Amino acid sequence: MFGRLRWLAVLLPVILVATIEVVSDSVLDVAFPVPLDMLFMVGVVLACSVVFSYVVFGRIDALAGALARRNDELERRSARSAALHRVSMAITGLASLDAILATVVAQARALLDADVGLLLVVGPDGLLATRAWNGPPGAVVPTPLDPADPVTAVRPGLAVAHLAAPLQRGGETIGLLVAAASAPRPFDVDDVETLSSLAAQAALAIENDRLQATLRDLAVVAERERIAREMHDGLAQVLGYVNTKSQAVAELLAAGRVADAEAQLDELASAARSVYVDVREAIVGLRSPIGADLGLADAIEGHAERFAEMSKVAVVVEASPEARALDLPPGVAAELFRIVQEALTNVRKHAAANRVRIALTVPHGKLAIVIADDGRGIAPDRVDDEATGDDAWPRYGLASMRERAASIGASVSWEGRRGRGTEVRISMPVRPRSPSGSPATGPAVGAGDAMRAGAAVGAAGARS
Repeated sequence: MFGRLRWLAVLLPVILVATIEVVSDSVLDVAFPVPLDMLFMVGVVLACSVVFSYVVFGRIDALAGALARRNDELERRSARSAALHRVSMAITGLASLDAILATVVAQARALLDADVGLLLVVGPDGLLATRAWNGPPGAVVPTPLDPADPVTAVRPGLAVAHLAAPLQRGGETIGLLVAAASAPRPFDVDDVETLSSLAAQAALAIENDRLQATLRDLAVVAERERIAREMHDGLAQVLGYVNTKSQAVAELLAAGRVADAEAQLDELASAARSVYVDVREAIVGLRSPIGADLGLADAIEGHAERFAEMSKVAVVVEASPEARALDLPPGVAAELFRIVQEALTNVRKHAAANRVRIALTVPHGKLAIVIADDGRGIAPDRVDDEATGDDAWPRYGLASMRERAASIGASVSWEGRRGRGTEVRISMPVRPRSPSGSPATGPAVGAGDAMRAGAAVGAAGARS
C-alpha cells in the first residue's frame, strides 16, 4: 500500500503538469487572452496543489499519530515491565508475607491508576476475606463478601469500574487481586496482564509461606521423633535397668547379703551418672548446634571438648583447610553436626573406647567425615539388629543417623570389627570456592575464613 502511495505522489504531479500544458496550448490560448490564460493556469495549479497537499499531509498525520500512539503504548508497557521487575526484586527482599502482599496491592493500585487495590484470600470456611488493601482511609468496609461480587468490600463510589485477577495454586483459586476505580474507565489488555502478573506473584508468596509453615511443622515432628528415639534408647532403658537393680537390691538386703547389695548400688550409681550425661546431651541437642560465627568444624571441636570432659574419652578433631573453608547452609551443617553428635553418644554408651578421632576432609568434591574409635567394635551383622544391649549399638541411633543423612543428600556407613573399634563414615557432595575466592561452578557452597589444619581436643583419662 505504501509503495503505491509513493508512486502516486511522484506520478500525479507529472500527469497534472502535462495535462495543464496540453490544455493551455490547445484550448486556453484560443479561449482567453494572454494574461487570463496564465492566471487560469495558476489558479488550477494552486487548487490541485491544495487538494494534493491535504490528501498527502493528512495521510502523513494519520501515520504519525498511529506511530505516536504505538510509542506511547510501548513506553507504558516498558514502564509497567520495569515496575513489575522492581516489585519482584522488592518481594525477594521481604521476609513477611503481610509486607509482600501490601507491596503487591500498592503496586496494583499504582500501575493500573486505580483508587483502591484489594487482595482477597479464601479462608478455611471457603469464603473470601480481605487480606491486604491500599487506598484512601476507609476505602475498605468490613462487610460480608459476596463471592459473586468481591468488590462489595470496597466503599460504594470507589468501585464504579474494577478489574479482578485470580490467585491460582495448582488449578485452584485461592484468592483475588482487585483494582477498583471511582470513575468509569475501560481496562485494556495491558491492564489485565499487569494485574495477572501481580496476582501470580501474590499467589507464589502465599504458597511459599504455606510451604515454609509445613516445613516448620515437619521439622517439629521430626525433632519429636528424634527425642522419642533418644528417650527410648537411653532414658527409658536406664530407668528399666534401675527398676530391675532396685528390686535386686531389696531382695539382697532381705536375704542379708549386704556386700552384694552394695555392689548393685554401685551399678545403680553408675547408671545414674550415665543417664545424667544423657540428659545433659539431650538439653544441649535442643539448642541451636552451630552459632552464627562458627563453622561446622569449629562446632564439632567445641562439642568434642565438652564430650571429652563429660565422658573421659580423649577426642581428637582434625579438619583440612578445605573442610574449614566450607560455608555450608545452616540446615545442612546442623544435620551433619547431629550425626557426629549421635556417633559420639553411641561411642560413649556402647563402644567402651578410650580414644576417638574425628577427621573432616574434602576429597574429590565431597565432604568426608570419619569418626573412628578404639573400642570393642560393632559387628557388621549387628548394624540392623533389633537388639540394643551393651554389645550392640542402638538400632534407633543408627536409623536416626541414616534419616538425617538422607534428608541433606548425604550418606552414612559403618565399618567395625570385634575388639578393634568402629568407623562411621559420612559423605556429602559439596562445591567449595576456588582459591581466588570466587564460587566454583555449580550450586553455592561458599567459603569461610581458612583456619588451622587440625586441633586436638580433650584429654586422655580413665573411664568412669
